Amino acid sequence: MVTPHMSDETTIALALTMLRGVLGAVMLAHGINHIIGGGKITGTAGWFESLGMRPGKLHAWLASLTEIACGALLIAGWFTSLAAGGALGVMVVAWITNHRGNGFFTFRPGEGWEYVMVLSVVSLAIGALGAGEWSLDRVSDWDVFVGASGLGITAAAGLGGAALLLAVFWRPPASSD
Repeated sequence: MVTPHMSDETTIALALTMLRGVLGAVMLAHGINHIIGGGKITGTAGWFESLGMRPGKLHAWLASLTEIACGALLIAGWFTSLAAGGALGVMVVAWITNHRGNGFFTFRPGEGWEYVMVLSVVSLAIGALGAGEWSLDRVSDWDVFVGASGLGITAAAGLGGAALLLAVFWRPPASSD
């Protein structure tokens, strides 16, 4: 029998930290890139307008700042259920407005939905698992939202927020079929 070098608790804390850190870093990088990369916020706004998210500038800022804030909170492991819900909401909106009609694979024309699906499921998993021992949630006693309550908060914030945003602001472009 092989004896592990780390305890199960340490391994779980490390795994949750890695999971939060990766999702947080991806969200943070995307938010920053929308503001300062490529076409900057004006280019992002134009792209959002072309997807039917009006007004484009409002949604470019809203998505970018949500990604930055949720990314930072996930990395720190603070308000994790809500941060994961914000990440989920951004991914669901991206999935519906841009990726859903393009097939599964991201390398397909228009980018498929595999990437946003993975980030969505990871967001839900983090909401259910909680931030873990190595987090500000644990230090601040905010880690009470684990299991069903964490999953519920993440799903309600993400799916509810996305549904509300899409219902109020999304006006899909007319199909050219």
